[in-house]
Amino acid sequence: MRNVWLLGLLMLAQVGFGQKYFSKTGKISFYSDAPLEKIEAHNTTASTVIDIEAGSMEWAVLIQGFSFKKALMQEHFNENYMESGKYPKGKFKGKIDNIDKVDFKRDGEYPVTVSGELDIHGVTRPVTAQGVIKVADGAFSASSKFRIKIADYNIGVEKHLIDNIAKEVDITVQADYKPLSM
Repeated sequence: MRNVWLLGLLMLAQVGFGQKYFSKTGKISFYSDAPLEKIEAHNTTASTVIDIEAGSMEWAVLIQGFSFKKALMQEHFNENYMESGKYPKGKFKGKIDNIDKVDFKRDGEYPVTVSGELDIHGVTRPVTAQGVIKVADGAFSASSKFRIKIADYNIGVEKHLIDNIAKEVDITVQADYKPLSM
C-alpha cells in the first residue's frame, strides 16, 4: 500500500503545476464475456491524479489488487495471464482533451474525451475513451468505460481456454477526487 501512495506522489511531481485533485480509492473493474464463462474483477485501490488546469490525468493500480468471485480465477489471472510478479502495475498517463468544456464551479455532468497511453503487462499502447466528469456540491468525480483487446497487450490464452476468455475486455474506471494540498 505504501508503494501505491509513493507512486501517487511521484505522479504528482510529473503532472506539473496547476489545480490538482487526487484519489487513492479509484475503482477499476473489468469484464470478460466469453462463450463459456463470464469473468469480472474489481480493484478499489487505484491512485489517480488530475490537474484540471492542464487537463492531465494519471492512474496507477496494483494488478494483484483485483479481486474475483472465485479464488482460482484470481490465481490464474495473476500467475498465468497478467504475470503480476513480473508486471505488478497497470498505468495510464494522458489528458482530458476537452477539459475547457468542464465547469468545475457549476453542478452538472460533462462528457469528456480522454486520450493517452495505457501500460498493461509491459506493453504501452495509445487509448482514447469517452467519459463523464460529474460536478456536485463543489466536488467532482470522473468515470469512463472502454474496451481493450487482450492480444494488444501480449496477454496470451492457452488454446484449450480460448472459449473461456473474451478477446476483448470491458474496462470501467471511476474516482471521486479531492483537492491536493501541497
